[in-house]
Amino acid sequence: MSAETNKQTVARFLELFSSGAVKETMAMMTDDATWWVAGTMPISGTYTKAQFEQLLSGVLDVCTGPIRIEPRDWTAEGDRVALEAESFVDTRNGRTYNNLYHFKFKVRDGKIASVREYLDTMHANAILCTP
Repeated sequence: MSAETNKQTVARFLELFSSGAVKETMAMMTDDATWWVAGTMPISGTYTKAQFEQLLSGVLDVCTGPIRIEPRDWTAEGDRVALEAESFVDTRNGRTYNNLYHFKFKVRDGKIASVREYLDTMHANAILCTP
């Protein structure tokens, strides 16, 4: 697939992710997909597709709605799509989660095969992982 097609795949994936449609988001990932989160906070590490679905559902439980991820700047080459993004969501404990990211997606056959997520881990831990 072309870099532009892969970019469109990632854009659609982020639209679904931002809508809170967990099942539809997961359907856009390959069966052997992995998601890696930077840092040493409780949610850092490498997740299988099934583990990431559980993580995402757990994070959504502490939020008042889905985490909206807004892409800011894109680079696509071959099977790789890299982007800077910003997220927004309010949590049930009255805090606001607003983070900045760098994502590196790998796309295979029109689906997300892997994601590397770099973010402000101190902010994520303080807002999403600390009661």
